Amino acid sequence: MTKQVKRVDQAKVRQRRSTAFRMNFLFFAIFILFSVLIFRLGYLQIVKSEDYVMQLEKKEEIPINTSVPRGRIFDRDGRILVDNEPKNAITYTKLTGTTTAEMLITAKKLSELIEQSTNRITTGDKRDFWILNNSEEASKKITEAEKKKIFDDPDLKDGKAQGEINRLTRERITKEEINSFTEEDLEVLAIYREMMSGYAFSPQIIKSGDVTDREFAVVSEHLSDPELVGVNTTTDWERVRKSLSTILGTTTSPTEGIPKSDVDYYLWRDYSRNDRVGRSFVEQYYEDLLKGQKTIVKNIKDRTGRVVETKTVKEGEPGKDLILTIDSELEFALEGIVSKKLLELKNGPNSQALDKAFLVMMNPNNGEILSLIGKQVVTNKDTGEKEIRDYAFGTFTAAYEAGSTVKMATLLTGYQEGAATIGETKIDEMLEMAGTANKSSLFNQSFNRIPINDIVAIGRSSNVYMFKTAIAIGNGSYRRGGRLSIDKDHAFEVMSNSFKSFGLGAKTGIDLPGEAVGYTTEPEYPGLILDYAIGQYATYTTLQLAQFVSTIANDGYRIAPKVLKEIREPSINGQHFGPLIQESKINILNRINNTNEEIKQIQRGMNYTYHGQYGTARSWFNDKPYDAAGKTGTAQSEVTIDGVYYKTINLSHVGYAPYENPEIAYAVLIPNVSTNRSKYESHQNDIAEEAVDKYFELKAKKASEIQYSTVVEEIKPPFESADK
Repeated sequence: MTKQVKRVDQAKVRQRRSTAFRMNFLFFAIFILFSVLIFRLGYLQIVKSEDYVMQLEKKEEIPINTSVPRGRIFDRDGRILVDNEPKNAITYTKLTGTTTAEMLITAKKLSELIEQSTNRITTGDKRDFWILNNSEEASKKITEAEKKKIFDDPDLKDGKAQGEINRLTRERITKEEINSFTEEDLEVLAIYREMMSGYAFSPQIIKSGDVTDREFAVVSEHLSDPELVGVNTTTDWERVRKSLSTILGTTTSPTEGIPKSDVDYYLWRDYSRNDRVGRSFVEQYYEDLLKGQKTIVKNIKDRTGRVVETKTVKEGEPGKDLILTIDSELEFALEGIVSKKLLELKNGPNSQALDKAFLVMMNPNNGEILSLIGKQVVTNKDTGEKEIRDYAFGTFTAAYEAGSTVKMATLLTGYQEGAATIGETKIDEMLEMAGTANKSSLFNQSFNRIPINDIVAIGRSSNVYMFKTAIAIGNGSYRRGGRLSIDKDHAFEVMSNSFKSFGLGAKTGIDLPGEAVGYTTEPEYPGLILDYAIGQYATYTTLQLAQFVSTIANDGYRIAPKVLKEIREPSINGQHFGPLIQESKINILNRINNTNEEIKQIQRGMNYTYHGQYGTARSWFNDKPYDAAGKTGTAQSEVTIDGVYYKTINLSHVGYAPYENPEIAYAVLIPNVSTNRSKYESHQNDIAEEAVDKYFELKAKKASEIQYSTVVEEIKPPFESADK
């Protein structure tokens, strides 16, 4: 009995110990959990409190679409190219809690104070407005049975059923109902539709540009009226171009807003849907600099979450001013030269396919574009007269066969591959090959055998010298009467890669969107390699030709052309520039795989073009007060216009000056200049000569002006385009 009692006591002791252990463990666990919780709360309050406050403020701070002026655009000498013109504007800002009924009241009140055009109202707008004003009648357009059938349709879930009802309702609104609005109703609708097109906290322009002083004053006086909550009077900005050059680009209007194709891109970058954005060329490429900084406001909310006040956290800032590399005085003069020649040629014989001409002038040492000239002749539909329009962007978006101006690339490639050597003499002769038409140089279309070296081959423009060089590049050989022996694939691969290193058949790297590469597909037949060697196969843009000749002029460095010279803070007084922020850097893309002596030999050949006994441009450049170097070119081409096929001639010219210390490199291209391949003049040389003459004339003029400075500090009035 005693042993049994002892066992019971021991069991109770063990149970009490176990219970005590469990209780202690539980208390310890609770202690640890509370310690962790206290530590976490302390961490959040002490260490992370500022981060969470910032996140909270960030949610309450939003950018609003204040109408800040975009940055202005100037030429290299401080002449204004694109400006902003202030306009009176009336805006409406919708809050998150604003109802359609409240907006309609505001629209009606505003219609009493201003006149609003109704031209932009659509039939869809009228349907929606009729439903808004006749909700009971609209609901009767769909019967209860139809509604039940729609809501019971398994394919119409997740809001699709209501969407189907809305669609049917709009369709059943009659023409009489649509046309039942008075002029006053339509004016209210015109204002209301503008208000509805905006987004919460984003000021939407209701009327701009044609706001009268009286309207501006009357609305300003009534801004405190409860019916005009959200309405404001402000200054809007209209983009004004002082130059017709298309490379400046354009912007969207507040009505257009951001392009639909780029909605996600811009919204992700804190744009509003009704923001102005650059949509082409300089305006588009430098959007981030030109756009300015929106005003940042903080929403003050009551306990219900309603916004009761907004405070400005950061004022908006105008966009940065851009100084371009363009010399608008020079460009104005060159536009006149190209436009005059183009009209002259179009009014001449065999000009059915002619409609464009191009000229690019740049600094070969740093890539700065001095002028991008592209002109197109069109017929005015009203007057029937021919007129010139700007087509400057065609200098880097339109590609054509350039002819002999690319022969320097062929010879430089020949040097690289051992297919030609400095000073080497080759025989210029008629090439007779089985299965291929005879090929010759223009100056030797008989069976004469004329020995010429590489300098004369460039200056006199020997096709045969280039043919034989290309054959050697392709590890082939020429035998009179035999088939062309050449490794076509190898020759094209070598020549194509080499040409790209000069800038031919590759993007130049210009700081503008939409650049074209041209046609550089591998030729199907071996004989086309010979055409490729003299510029009769692949196509190039005028800017590619200018970069190519710049690469030769600066001793072998391919430099990306650029139109941006400087970025500056906005001008405060409109008379002097703001502080300099950044200068555009020189972008060297590559150095060609040729020795200095090989490049110098090519330069001598180009100098021979202007001064040699048989130089193809001697008549234009031999007696100039400046020394220069260049290359002329012609190419057979073809084009179909309005269903009519034409065989045509393209004319080209590249060069640089002065010869010893180049300041400018230039390229001229006139595609489809004549439909008579056997009768045409060297009009490209006329343009090149006049352009270079004009450059040195203006250079002397600027040097003689005491006030002239290479440092852009003072804003100057613009030059008007020669197209006017």
